[in-house]
Amino acid sequence: MNIGLKGNAEMTVTEQFSAKTLGSGTMDVLGTPGLAALAEKCAWESVAPFLEEGQGTVGIRMDLKHMSATPVGKNVWCESELTEIADRRLLFKFRAFDDAGIIGEGCHERFIVTKEKFLEKTHDKYAKA
Repeated sequence: MNIGLKGNAEMTVTEQFSAKTLGSGTMDVLGTPGLAALAEKCAWESVAPFLEEGQGTVGIRMDLKHMSATPVGKNVWCESELTEIADRRLLFKFRAFDDAGIIGEGCHERFIVTKEKFLEKTHDKYAKA
């Protein structure tokens, strides 16, 4: 995995990802949480082939500017680029588009984890609460 690694993801905006359904508004347009999920998918899928067996990534920060609405039924896509690697921390920049142009952009940070250890730690947290 190297800086400059590119990623791509796309989806059709469905009711499931609408602002109305996600609770981020009342409109039948792509909700900002849906756009964030697409950006996360774009980033994690781009690095997944480079991870060791049993590893995954988790999102730890999102800086997203949602600039234009996309109605339900339209296609959207995201392009990401890995811009920084610091040990297990990965930083991406991304831009999202629909057929009319750019709809969002931002930065997303992920952390490489060992899946089993991560889940064990998560469950232990609740066992101690």
